[in-house]
Amino acid sequence: MQRGNARFVAGEPRHPRQDVERRAELALGQRPRAALFGCSDSRLSAEIIFDKGLGDLFVVRNAGQVISDSVVGSLEYAVAVLEVPLIIVLGHDACGAVDAAIRSVADDAPALPPHIWRQIAPIVPAVRRVQRETTVAGDLPDEIDADLVGREHLRDTVADLLHSSELISEAVADGRLAIVGANYRLAEGTAVPDIILGDVTDGA
Repeated sequence: MQRGNARFVAGEPRHPRQDVERRAELALGQRPRAALFGCSDSRLSAEIIFDKGLGDLFVVRNAGQVISDSVVGSLEYAVAVLEVPLIIVLGHDACGAVDAAIRSVADDAPALPPHIWRQIAPIVPAVRRVQRETTVAGDLPDEIDADLVGREHLRDTVADLLHSSELISEAVADGRLAIVGANYRLAEGTAVPDIILGDVTDGA
């Protein structure tokens, strides 16, 4: 994964395993090398930024990479059935969901449509923590640092995944699975690890 991202950053992608033969091979079944749970942002196309091909990644995405039953179930399938050795949780800078969560805590924030609110609500605790930690002499900060919120939310997402899934937490404890939480930098194209749980030798 790191080598593929390095090729993408350098502008030297190989676009591997994207030919007719690979397509025909995968019709018989899949064996992805890793699962990736990331934000739905159109700039985070997983196979492109990690220079992977068909069948390499089992990808789950939603706005703001927020844990839900469907996300956990999908990742449990990747671990239990597809036997992936690695889950990557991928956040990024300039995230619209993070920005919406930040704006939602303002006193004059307009009400959001209910489905959008339910999607961003799990990010609000990270907003509140950053807000408290950057308060000076009792005065709230004029602006809340979106990058700090994004990093806090990424860590919350990894913790929520482990808390929500006994299957996944046991796989990590048994040494069968590693989890990497990483932040993607839009301008540079780099995926920077922030949290590493387990042995990533095989998957990363």
